[in-house]
Amino acid sequence: MSYLSSLKDQLRLDPEASEDLIRELRGHLEDKASELHEAGMSEEEASEVATKLLGSPRIIAQQIYEVYSQGSWKQTIFAVLPHFLTASLFALHWWFNPIWLVVILAGVIGTVIYGWCHSKPTWLFSWLGFLLIPVIVAGFMLLYLPGGWAWVAALVYVPLAIFILVVVAKQILKIDWLFVSLMLLPVSIVVGWVMVLSNGDIFSDDSLHEAAAGIALSFAVLALAVATFIRVKKRWIKAGALLACVIMVLIVVALVSHNTLGIGAWIFLSLLALAHLFVPALLERRFRGKLKTDN
Repeated sequence: MSYLSSLKDQLRLDPEASEDLIRELRGHLEDKASELHEAGMSEEEASEVATKLLGSPRIIAQQIYEVYSQGSWKQTIFAVLPHFLTASLFALHWWFNPIWLVVILAGVIGTVIYGWCHSKPTWLFSWLGFLLIPVIVAGFMLLYLPGGWAWVAALVYVPLAIFILVVVAKQILKIDWLFVSLMLLPVSIVVGWVMVLSNGDIFSDDSLHEAAAGIALSFAVLALAVATFIRVKKRWIKAGALLACVIMVLIVVALVSHNTLGIGAWIFLSLLALAHLFVPALLERRFRGKLKTDN
């Protein structure tokens, strides 16, 4: 039915849940149409009346989303845990100990693999963003290679990093563009702080020590935004929580940077932060039909 196709295109659920709901609604519509047909209507009229009784696909999709979109407190704890751990890493100055870094990285990798292989639960996307952090940091470290090797490495590294990001984002867009934005939020934070630290010696413990409180506060703000994102039902509030997080983190970076970043750097960070929110929405709008069929 075109009605069910329209409804399916507007659902913001993972493909498996969408298929189950569409199958259930198809059965409901067929039963109602059969009942109306037995009452004397033609098959075409019965089908049309049955869909009208069910309601607008857009409204039904919105109601279904609000039923399924609110995560439990258990899911919320899992979602904020990587941000809390990162905030603790800097607040307690654990970055000096490489053992903690290895333990946290191993935990992130293991958790992401588990979540990806178990139907991509809502809390997964907070963890997934942290796998992009080593990719971003490694990219900045290429700038410190001697001679012209930095440009050579960048020509190989940057396309590979973008390819990996696109492949992962495409899979998540099948569910909801908001999850792509959620995944990318730590990237904005990390890029901002790496730019601040790169004005001095990025490898210096003193530089990290000076910025540690601000970095910890940034990830604490992110944890609060993620908790709000998971618990609320309305999509506009979820998007608003992500946008508010970006603005607050930029304020924290500005206060800690002591005007070491130029206007060009601030324009870049602002555009990057906004791109993390709006580019996924535009991509989903452009490719949503294709993404649904490429499952």
